[in-house]
Amino acid sequence: MKSAKTYITEHKQRFIDELIELLKIPSISANSAHKGDLIKTAEAVKVSLEKAGCQTVEICETPGYPIVYGEIVVDKNLPTILVYGHYDVQPPDPLDLWDSPPFEPVIKTTDIHPDGAIFARGSCDDKGQMYMHVKALEYMTSTDQLPCNVKFMIEGEEEVGSESLGWFVERNREKLANDVVLISDTGMIAPDVPSITTGLRGLSYVEVEVTGPNRDLHSGLYGGAVANPINVLTKMIASLHDENNHITIPGFYDDVEELSLEERAKMGEAPFSKDAYLKAIDIEDTYGEKGYTTNERNSIRPTLDVNGIWGGYIGEGAKTVIASQAFAKISMRLVPDQDWKKITDLFAKHFESIAPKGVRVKVTPHHGGQAYVTPIDSLEYKAAEKAYEATFGKTPIPQRSGGSIPIVALFEKELKSKTILMGFGLDSDAIHSPNEHFGIWNYLKGIETIPQFYHFFTEMSK
Repeated sequence: MKSAKTYITEHKQRFIDELIELLKIPSISANSAHKGDLIKTAEAVKVSLEKAGCQTVEICETPGYPIVYGEIVVDKNLPTILVYGHYDVQPPDPLDLWDSPPFEPVIKTTDIHPDGAIFARGSCDDKGQMYMHVKALEYMTSTDQLPCNVKFMIEGEEEVGSESLGWFVERNREKLANDVVLISDTGMIAPDVPSITTGLRGLSYVEVEVTGPNRDLHSGLYGGAVANPINVLTKMIASLHDENNHITIPGFYDDVEELSLEERAKMGEAPFSKDAYLKAIDIEDTYGEKGYTTNERNSIRPTLDVNGIWGGYIGEGAKTVIASQAFAKISMRLVPDQDWKKITDLFAKHFESIAPKGVRVKVTPHHGGQAYVTPIDSLEYKAAEKAYEATFGKTPIPQRSGGSIPIVALFEKELKSKTILMGFGLDSDAIHSPNEHFGIWNYLKGIETIPQFYHFFTEMSK
């Protein structure tokens, strides 16, 4: 039988070219102007799954953007793996910070990616990592080495909360029945340090609005006598953290999972260079909650961040006004045992309570999800561990991610199956940022490793 390495070498350029074509489509789910692009991308994913060997592929309509479903059944008595991914991408803004157009993919070498990386929006999150699974299936079906049944569920709303996914899963439990969910929408520590994501933070995302006078006012005639919504909003936001960067919302930490010193020490064994971290994002020092390390702050501790803030005049030149309204978008990353709906309610009540007289406050919840932890003694984790050992030659390190994939908890609730997170991106790949990229070596290594997981999971399930 042909090895994965041999097959990948023979088809390397085609694998890269196909991904580049997919990355050219601006499937931005947050912008309704790109509805046609999302439909086009769903069609492209459907075609790729058919060519990879799926016996059945369909585009399933939802209240929002469609879900692409595919399956190949080898033997109903064998295990079934459900692969989840998403074809939508983040908005590329700010465009002026991109070194090349976000939807005109280019390959460039970097210090971290000497073999080259594809620079484009969605290259790492998640088109590139999703497409690894398509090509891994192609290898297994083309060489008659598929050891189990496989289902694909590729959605188009992950970047805006996956609202339609819940609707779809609830109505298709039998169709989606599986023994394990496999996702590559996370990362690893470094190319020579493989890791498996064992924890994800939850998320609560809200928008706040502060309204003062019934119109924009002349700042000379009214300044000092009327509450300025922008001033008020910034003071309110600043009050959400104390001098130790501890979140001040009453009850916010009531359900936070506190890890033992032993668990924290184990996490500390993961390689980490503070100097390299600072250099990569060009800052002088880290910043965060007192009493925790950098890696703890961005994984096992909850956070509250302003993702956008606006109001008043921001055009060229000066316009001396007191704006009638000010706005901000705020996200809270949550840890196990924190319920995102409860946190959203706590935030809304607190934010409304600290508003001074003279302004009105409105809090609009957008979306959220629960945190998730994968036990490292589970069958699926051990199978993934063996897969990495087979292709990297070393045991992967378990690590908790600061990111959120809210649908992971949904899968466990609705489908009664565990999820394994096998990501091949790097923190430096600039997901959600200008100049997002995905290393070609990482892309191909994922295609090589995924079939190993299929093999070991099937063997260990007997």
